Amino acid sequence: MSRPQPRFPEPDTQPFWDATREHKLMYQVDPKTNDVIFFPRRHSPYTGSRDLEWRESKGEGTVYSYSVVRLNRHPAFKDLGPYAVAYVDLDEGFRILTNIVGVADPVNDVKIGMRVKVQWEDQESGIALPMFAPAR
Repeated sequence: MSRPQPRFPEPDTQPFWDATREHKLMYQVDPKTNDVIFFPRRHSPYTGSRDLEWRESKGEGTVYSYSVVRLNRHPAFKDLGPYAVAYVDLDEGFRILTNIVGVADPVNDVKIGMRVKVQWEDQESGIALPMFAPAR
């Protein structure tokens, strides 16, 4: 079963999700102020400007904080076992809520401050979800 998905068309975040089909992690910047904007939206939360640019992230960052979910009854998550939900600070200056994958034991293998890199989880719908694994 796929994880919960956005309902399309999605006017504010559609370019973000379209880019995930190509495994590209996109974020926005206000070119007049250089404010980094994430999560995607139609206007800058700082200035109200609608003149925003899309840029591609390298997908590298640091775990800011995390929690391990040990039990989730939602059908899309029930078979995962323990998994880490984390805020990751990307090197480009934005924070994303995501999962940490590629660890044997999320309780002991995930650490605040650890370096991570994006890893994509393709969905049946055609989009991909950005997850993060330890940078090697």
